[in-house]
Amino acid sequence: MQTTKKVAAGNKKKLSAGKLNKGENLFRDLFIDELKDIYWAEKHLTKNLPKMIKAATTDELRSAISDHLNETEEQVKKLERVFELVGEKAVAKKCDAMEGLVEEVSGIIEETEKGTYTRDAGLITAAQKVEHYEIASYGSLVEFAKTMGNTDAVSILKEILQEEKDADLNLSELAKKNINEMAMKEWDDEKSE
Repeated sequence: MQTTKKVAAGNKKKLSAGKLNKGENLFRDLFIDELKDIYWAEKHLTKNLPKMIKAATTDELRSAISDHLNETEEQVKKLERVFELVGEKAVAKKCDAMEGLVEEVSGIIEETEKGTYTRDAGLITAAQKVEHYEIASYGSLVEFAKTMGNTDAVSILKEILQEEKDADLNLSELAKKNINEMAMKEWDDEKSE
């Protein structure tokens, strides 16, 4: 397995030989920038998932979000390992996208009635938007790490990517199982009053 340090050492040799392509530095910088972005996003999420757990109506959704909180805390540690592998200090860079997605969750909590399936349906929608952002981010990071030849980073990032895909699937199953139907029933009951 070729580590980034070996790649970096090879790049230094190229640089000293005057052959390092400016694009190689820009590409690595982009990778690091995206890594910092998702690191901030995951850390921000760990602070906000407890609000979703508290707001959820069903035990199933509370459990799913709680499980994902534990997974997200582990993902932060995994990202710190990726930073190590690429020879960088783990530094977070504010992720405006995640900040906006978390604000959307707060809006759903404020706009839906406590203890309703409608709130859970809204929380699932918001959580899936978060998952899709993460899936897109990790998918890109996996490909960047592949291109840079860092197989150890690829392995870790692929693992996180799969966890995000599994979380999204789990949320879809919860919605289809009964939450969406029960939310619709709440609406029908309200209409008939």
